[in-house]
Amino acid sequence: MRSFSKLLDRLSLEPRRLAKEALLVRYFQETADPDRGYALAALTGGLTFKNAKPALLRALVSERTDPVLFALSYDFVGDLSETIALMWPAHANSQADSEEAVAPDLADIVDQLEHAGKTDVPRLLISWLDTLDETGRWALLKLVTGGLRVGVSARLAKSSVAKLGSLNVSQVEEVWHGLSPPYEALFAWAEGKTEQPDIDDPAPFRPVMLAHPLDEAKDLELLAAEDFAVEWKWDGIRVQAASGKNREGEPVKRLFSRTGEDISRAFPDIMDVLSFDACIDGELLIVSQDKVRPFSDLQKRLNRKTAGPKLMRDYPAAIRAYDLLYLEGEDLRSLSFRERRKKLEAFVAALSEPRIDISDMVPALSWTEIAAARAEPGHLLKDGNAEAVEGVMLKGWETPYVTGRPKGLWFKWKREPKLVDAVLMYAQRGHGKRSSFYSDYTFGVWREGDEGPELVPVGKAYFGFTDEELREIDRFVRNNTINRFGPVREVSHDLEKGLVLEVAFEGLNRSTRHKSGIAMRFPRISRLRWDKPPSEADRIETLKALLPVEG
Repeated sequence: MRSFSKLLDRLSLEPRRLAKEALLVRYFQETADPDRGYALAALTGGLTFKNAKPALLRALVSERTDPVLFALSYDFVGDLSETIALMWPAHANSQADSEEAVAPDLADIVDQLEHAGKTDVPRLLISWLDTLDETGRWALLKLVTGGLRVGVSARLAKSSVAKLGSLNVSQVEEVWHGLSPPYEALFAWAEGKTEQPDIDDPAPFRPVMLAHPLDEAKDLELLAAEDFAVEWKWDGIRVQAASGKNREGEPVKRLFSRTGEDISRAFPDIMDVLSFDACIDGELLIVSQDKVRPFSDLQKRLNRKTAGPKLMRDYPAAIRAYDLLYLEGEDLRSLSFRERRKKLEAFVAALSEPRIDISDMVPALSWTEIAAARAEPGHLLKDGNAEAVEGVMLKGWETPYVTGRPKGLWFKWKREPKLVDAVLMYAQRGHGKRSSFYSDYTFGVWREGDEGPELVPVGKAYFGFTDEELREIDRFVRNNTINRFGPVREVSHDLEKGLVLEVAFEGLNRSTRHKSGIAMRFPRISRLRWDKPPSEADRIETLKALLPVEG
């Protein structure tokens, strides 16, 4: 546990991706099985402990410290694990006080938590927290709550395993879902000690191919428009639907996110129609009456463990297919996009399944035509559903399906973001490296109230600004706080005094959950408008005019 604690501590303080990868590689090289496998599982979200919840941790620390002091400390620190680790009373058996005390192994902790009953977990946690030092306590609490927040993605962790030998991360990802913690076979393969694990998985994840943003200033001069297929970029989430039969002839079906997360249980309506031996790459959307619904409707289905009949009936999911990666025993990824597209068209037509259709090609042959389609897609779409289009995708006709983000093969050309001037209303501390700064912002626009103009919240954002701008906003929040609601600070925001933020966003949807009746899609801070008084910020009518037409 001590080496795992040190790893998390160093990862949390290291901002550079390559340096994080080097730390992980070294840890995996120096740590024996099964500890390194459980560390990998923790970093990739593969460990869950049903009886170790944040509420239990709060109760344990409240029994040992002043609850008011804990609440104030938690508000200041902004991280539950860090607060508890710092406030947990020193114990005679702690490593800080006794060199003879032995920290529990990571594998022992995982094994005991997985097999512990609900009444056993408090005793185990107390004994470990009493034994560990501050860093160890923090790492333990991060482990049991699952919120590591050390800036390591699942892909980076897998990439670090691949670098133990001559593998690449795509090879690791293709066998990943056929393995389970502590991944001893994976490490042996990565280190060249054994052959690739024999995975009986007819529906594996196939690492996705990604696109580069189109650089209008350079790429339009260098690239020939006729070399690229042009598709609509739909406003959903990228998914991969794989289906087949195992050696016993039993069907295996999976729906993956673009990062390889298995989201099958949340979309049983999609799983019901995966009756083929193939793997398709596409966009998950909510579609009813042949029309793509707003992204906010899809959000009602995301991040759920499963979906009930009413949710599926009200928000029916569908896949709009982009590509065909595998078909009846044949891996198609080495074929050109032109060849794969022909096979995809035939496959979807033969499937004849309403929940799986094909993304139409954009009828544009020159950069002028492509730019016009991107700017005004409505007249080219069969249903005029322009609000569901984020822009266009450009895919080289002769390109194979290559894992990762290869240069020069695929490009995405998104529509210009919309901008609005809003007034900062509330701020909250961030997490991790930002826990000392007020970096999560709620902003609003003006509407006419009973007593004159009033601000109504229209969105939240926590990125888009530079480190220097973050310090400027944090200083403004601290110097202009007029009220506090737990961890949230209300700042001055009247017609004369306040901070105007230029907010960029991808689109708007109607929402009954928000006081303004509006939900923003991907809002981020574009720039700070110190030059603009709050009275000149936008009004709610400006945003309502941008809402998609109902029908």
